[in-house]
Parts: sequence; C-alpha cells; structure tokens
Amino acid sequence: MLLRTFAHIGVLFSALVVALRLEFCGTSPDSLDIAFEIAVTPPPAAAARLDSAPLPLPAKKSPAKKSSSRKAPARADRPFKGIALILLSTVFLGTSDATSKYLSATLPSIEITWIRFLVFTLIMSPAMLPGSPLYAMRTGSVGLQFVRGATLLGSSLFFISGLRFLPIAEASSTSFVSPLFVTALSIIFLSEKVGLRRWIATGVGLLGVLIILRPGTSAFHAAAFFPLVSALCWASTLIMTRMISGRDAAITTMAYSAIVGFGIMSMMVPFAWVTPTWHDILFGILIGVASTAGQWIVVLAFRYADASVLAPFSYTQLLWVSLLGFFIFGEVPDVWTITGAAFIVASGLYTAHRERVRHSQLLTVPGEPSSNA
Repeated sequence: MLLRTFAHIGVLFSALVVALRLEFCGTSPDSLDIAFEIAVTPPPAAAARLDSAPLPLPAKKSPAKKSSSRKAPARADRPFKGIALILLSTVFLGTSDATSKYLSATLPSIEITWIRFLVFTLIMSPAMLPGSPLYAMRTGSVGLQFVRGATLLGSSLFFISGLRFLPIAEASSTSFVSPLFVTALSIIFLSEKVGLRRWIATGVGLLGVLIILRPGTSAFHAAAFFPLVSALCWASTLIMTRMISGRDAAITTMAYSAIVGFGIMSMMVPFAWVTPTWHDILFGILIGVASTAGQWIVVLAFRYADASVLAPFSYTQLLWVSLLGFFIFGEVPDVWTITGAAFIVASGLYTAHRERVRHSQLLTVPGEPSSNA
C-alpha cells in the first residue's frame, strides 16, 4: 500500500518535471538555476548575491538543434506579478517548515529528511531513468554535482534538526543569514571583490544573529548552531550551483541533488529508524509536496522579475512561520528574536539593493565592478 501511494505521487508529479524541462531549456541561468531547489528550507534571498557572478557560457547550439528544441516562454518584465508569486511561495515554504517541526515530535530528523528526499526523488525519477525522453543524468561535473547534493542535504538536515529544539521563528530567522555566508564564499570560489558597504551589511547581519542567539547567557541553546550550519550549507549550495549552471542543465542538477540526498539518507536512516504511522507518512509527504510547490512558484516568479527585486519579499516567510508557530505550537517570538531578525532582514535588504546597483553598473561599464559594491 505504501509503495502504491508513493508511485501515485511519482505519476502525479511527472507532469511537473516535464514542465520544468520546458521552463529551463534556453532560460537564463542567472535566475532559474538558482531559484529552483526542492528540499531547501532557507529562502531564495541569497540568490540575489549571485546575479552578476562570472559564469562560463555554454556552447552555442547549431541552428538545426535550435529549431528542434522546445523553447521556454519568453522572460517578461512584470515585477508585481513576480512579487505576488514570491509572496505565495513563502506560504508553502513556511508550511513545510512548520510541518517539519510538528513531525519532529514523533520522528527523528534523519527520518524526516529521508522522507523529504524520497518525495523529491519520486518527483525527479523521470529524469533519472535511462531511455526516458526526460533522462538528464549526463554531466561533465560529477564531482561538483555530488558535493553540491551533499551540501543541499546538509542544509535540510541541519535545519530540521534545529527545529526539534528551537522555536520555529528563531530557527528561521537565524537561517536567513545565508546571504552573509554567500558574500564570504563568493570571494573564495567566484573570485569576487566585496566592497566596504557590503562588508558593513554583513557585519550588521552577524550582529542580528548574536542578538538572537545571545551566546554566554542562559537563553543560549546549543541547537542554535544547527540553523547556522544549515545556512552555511545552503550558501555553499548556491555557490556551487553558480559554478555548475554554465555546464549542466538545471534539471540535471536537480536530479543529482535528489539521488545524492536520497542515497546518503538511505544509508543513515536505518540507524535512526522509528516506524512511522500513517499520520506521520502523510505529514512527511506534505513536507515534500509543500516544499516542491513553494519552489516551483519561485521558478515562476523568477520569470517575471530579477532576484534582487524578489529577495526582499522572501523575508515575509518569517511572518508565516511566526504565525504558524503561534497557532500550532503556542510559540511567541521574544523581543530578542524580533530585534535580531530585524537586523538580519535589514542586512539582506541592503545587500539586495547593492547587488541591484552593482548589476546596473556592470551593464553600463562591462567588466568594471563598482569599488563601493
């Protein structure tokens, strides 16, 4: 019965995978490759930091190949529609987070993450089957794909582990620090130059994290490191996505993310297995479906507006998780969490603003990054 249920889910989402391929073929990697991450808990705000990173361009297709491939719908400049979609996506992503916290009371985080990646793998299965018209496992970056899949898994696993011990608003606020990690990692892996203003914004965000965590006080909980590690893993995932996106199609990257995450979790879950009830299974499926729906809506949003425009609105996810935390778990964010979250959001908003300015300057003077970026 359980296998039959999951099989139906796979069939249900096969059409989604078809649509994904149509969306990604020929579409700019600047937005969509970074935007669509199934199983990701931290929001897409950090994607704004990668809009103008140097990227090797894929080889041009011959006219014959171009004519035979199906093209994605043209990208439209409709920012209000993009903003509306990104706001809607935060509802689904917040629901996924709240459901993960609810399920953590009865199942270990390893098992919850395994169910999540099982749903992900079922959704992506048409892209993994040799002979399928959607087969997309050919890659010239196997090593990067596996490492990226592992960091994406780490982002999900550490965040869910933190939810078991922390209020959902606190965990979510802390995880929004990922753009700050992207700033630092982009220097190492993308050879970017980060100006004084963005370093100041990074410092403000880190101050917000310290306000929330309050290390050295009785309010500090060691589990607070889980969402921090999750944010670092997510930032690493974004950096590697950027490195891979010029070489492999997005559907290839997604397929590897699914199979790597599911494979690793399948080796770990026997050591932490708790037999789930049908109630647990249904909520586990909800986590995967809500995350899938939320990220698919993100894909649509990036068709209508740039990452730097959409990033600020992804912070509304904090509102939804706070409301869900209050109504479901009776959690009320304290003044420290609210203050720290305000610092982190302000830092992210300014980073997105600087990225928009920097992007416009790069378009005006090619190859001449702003010294104040």
